[in-house]
Amino acid sequence: MTSYSPTLTRSDGALAPATSSGPGGFRGAPAHGTALGRGFSDIGAMVARELRRTVRSVDSLVTAFAIPVAIMLVFVVVFGGAIDDGGRYIDYVVPGVLILCLGFGSASTAIGVAQDLTSGTFDRFKTLPIFGPAVLFGHVMASVLRNLAACIPVVGVALLLGFRPTADALGWLGALGFATLVIVAFTWLASAAGLFLSVDAAASINFVFLFLPYVSSGFVPVDTMPEWLRGFAENQPFTPIIETLRALLSGQQPGASLWEALAWLVGVLVASYLTATLAYRRRTSQ
Repeated sequence: MTSYSPTLTRSDGALAPATSSGPGGFRGAPAHGTALGRGFSDIGAMVARELRRTVRSVDSLVTAFAIPVAIMLVFVVVFGGAIDDGGRYIDYVVPGVLILCLGFGSASTAIGVAQDLTSGTFDRFKTLPIFGPAVLFGHVMASVLRNLAACIPVVGVALLLGFRPTADALGWLGALGFATLVIVAFTWLASAAGLFLSVDAAASINFVFLFLPYVSSGFVPVDTMPEWLRGFAENQPFTPIIETLRALLSGQQPGASLWEALAWLVGVLVASYLTATLAYRRRTSQ
């Protein structure tokens, strides 16, 4: 256990002064534990900090939990009766709504990172004897927990409205793992953006994740779109991602869409992780 975790517990999410000096000469420096253990402890403290910020912010709670349910109701209740895909539209549209909500929720991380950067919080963190990238890992892991929790009311409302997935236990496990990978990839992308953008500009990232899924197979089949738009819809990343989740929830084999989705997600994850960590190191070394 580290002796400096109280520095991360101030109610406004900012750092409070440390209260003790460690043997390394830093205020609040840890006295026990391995470097790996201290690193996990630092990340855990940052995750707890981000979750407290979410719970104490009405805007964050609305963004994380109310908006996804509202989007579900709009597409199923308002638009569902007017869209005939030759089957049960709710079973078709729920995977698209879930991916849209995961992207929208993950994108809010850009705002948190930009706020930490512009408020001087990162400058305060770099004066503490903590694992350097713990701040970014804290944002990402808190986003994973927050967005997976947000899926529960969305799926619950969908089941009440008639959503009937036919996946077995293995299919649900695969869907959960795939959704986690989606959140991690999108959140690292948002974190990287937050290190380069102002707070206002970072907020605009939400709209990219909110509207790009509309031009995919998430809500209507791609072959119903105008020909000039069909090529983009078929080859943009949200289409194979949504098709993979739809197949997993319906108990079918994802086929080629799985490999295409994994290629997009792993590519975005690796590029975003490297960009974010390098940018964070450069920012905190100044």
